[in-house]
Amino acid sequence: MEFKYTKEEEEFRQEVRQFLQSESELIEKVKQEEISGAGWGPYTWEFMRKAGVKGYLTPSWPQKYGGLGASHMERYIVSEELAYCLGRLAAVGVGMAGPVILHSGTEEQKEEFLPRIARGEIEFSLGYTEPEAGSDLASLEIRAVRDGDYYIINGQKVYNTASHYSQYHWLAARTDPAAKKHRGISMFIVDLKSPGITIRPLTGLGKFRTNEVFYDDVKVPADRLVGEENRGWEYLIAALAFERTWYAGENIYELETLLDYIRNTKRNGKPIADDPTVRQDVAQLAIDIEVGRLFGLRIACIIEKGDIPTYESSMTKLFGSETAYNLAAEWMKIIAPYGQLNMGSKHAIDDGRPGRVLYNRATRSLITAGTSEIQRNIIAMQLGLPRG
Repeated sequence: MEFKYTKEEEEFRQEVRQFLQSESELIEKVKQEEISGAGWGPYTWEFMRKAGVKGYLTPSWPQKYGGLGASHMERYIVSEELAYCLGRLAAVGVGMAGPVILHSGTEEQKEEFLPRIARGEIEFSLGYTEPEAGSDLASLEIRAVRDGDYYIINGQKVYNTASHYSQYHWLAARTDPAAKKHRGISMFIVDLKSPGITIRPLTGLGKFRTNEVFYDDVKVPADRLVGEENRGWEYLIAALAFERTWYAGENIYELETLLDYIRNTKRNGKPIADDPTVRQDVAQLAIDIEVGRLFGLRIACIIEKGDIPTYESSMTKLFGSETAYNLAAEWMKIIAPYGQLNMGSKHAIDDGRPGRVLYNRATRSLITAGTSEIQRNIIAMQLGLPRG
């Protein structure tokens, strides 16, 4: 077993890295938009379009749909490099809606949406969670009723983070209320400018914006149904498997930042790096990050073989998100009360980033895309244990 990239893969990694380095000023502006909590702004859209021109948003897609026709290992390489520079820049079109359209959509849907996703021109927001359907997502109640050439949709979604800047909603709705809850669900592509849609902001941890989305007799053309009616749960689960892939690049960057701080900062006249407790903690973080990286590479190999990862994605997401949280918690332990200071305070460490951004983001990551408890339940079921 070779734990290294091939010559061609390493050359591709260097190509991607050079592109990201050439856009370093733009990337810093993208980070500031992310820190604001408001979501994608003009700099993020500019970056997405530039990355799209290079084919880096969807490298493993066929060239006819805007990809590079590259391997899934090369897709992993791009994703890890992006995560290192940008953190977890959530892109539902690239990571969830697009792959399902590619595998289960009509040719018309592929031609209409995939090239625009690949070029970074459009984005989707995730229309899954409802007030009474979060971890138990199959309990969703929003209704889509067929009426001639349209579906009429009524109901509510919540915590739809990207809805205020996306063009489309990747919507899971119930089309057969008489079926068992894991059946009778269908997937739709919905234009968020459709009459009857209301988007209302919700403010989350760290002034992070998410949204409620209300549907009031919204007419959605029947040709925006993705795949077969009432088989949406299969597509939803496949999309979640892609979303739950965790790329170690973000954790690697944050560890390097932490190392730089403890090496160059003194406490009581001595470098923080001399503290034996800190040294032990940081060593464990380095181990965990490397394990998480190997988890991600395993996912790339599974997809390369043509399979869809299931519990493997849960393992990767669980381990990656908990490592990110442990890393953020180590920051907060080291800087102690200074971690509570906001951006702009003259006493804040790194302008308040460890607490204001890193800790808040890491805490959210334990919940979004399925809580750690849900991931452990999925893994236990794959081991043959009864449903909890």
